[in-house]
Amino acid sequence: MTFVLVHGGGFGSRTWDPLLPHLPGPALTVDLPGRGRRGDVDVAGVSADDCAAAVVEDLVEAGVDDAVLVGHSLAGVTVPRVLALAPERVRAAVLVSAILPGHGESVMTTMDPATREAVLTAVEAGTYSPGSGAGLEMLCHDLDEEQTRFVVESRTDDSVRLLTEPMDLAGVRSPVPRWYVHLTRDRRVPPELQERCRARWDGRRVTLETGHMAMVADPEGLAGILARIARDPDGTGGR
Repeated sequence: MTFVLVHGGGFGSRTWDPLLPHLPGPALTVDLPGRGRRGDVDVAGVSADDCAAAVVEDLVEAGVDDAVLVGHSLAGVTVPRVLALAPERVRAAVLVSAILPGHGESVMTTMDPATREAVLTAVEAGTYSPGSGAGLEMLCHDLDEEQTRFVVESRTDDSVRLLTEPMDLAGVRSPVPRWYVHLTRDRRVPPELQERCRARWDGRRVTLETGHMAMVADPEGLAGILARIARDPDGTGGR
């Protein structure tokens, strides 16, 4: 079993670094196209299908066929597509406070209005450039100074296309067990929006008392949730 971690919008694989020491097994952190190990790709043209293909490529290259696939925030548009492409490689799929539009809808139309306003201030020429200012309070209101600095230093440009293209929910029909981690103090994806997304995902609900950056605010707590899912992906208690 391998934890396969897919970062959210405006970040790369580094965002998972605080979580890694607390996971009870090997982990594969994915860099989606346009950042990190895939930084040679022009991020402005990246689609959700490109992101899903990158995740599957990493699964295949690493020989992972029993993944606990975890997607944070904007990875809600990527993870269902991975399930459509390679369900046989996934033991369980977990969304962490992820935005999941309805089929044919977009992230931008699904966003909470305050979040949408913060994002729009950072959009130019097909690229979302969050820097340190756009929506930072929404991300870091429950973090200390060191944790906030880590988040700011981890931010990177992202593709506006991921926010505007229509959602494909075909992967939700996969028999892979699905979970949704509600972050009760999240201001980026407020709890009521999380619940709407969870309903579309049709996943089991588990909660964590943090803001949006749970892997930074409470890495041990998030790792504990993921460990329990890995042990009991169907949520049956071993029955």
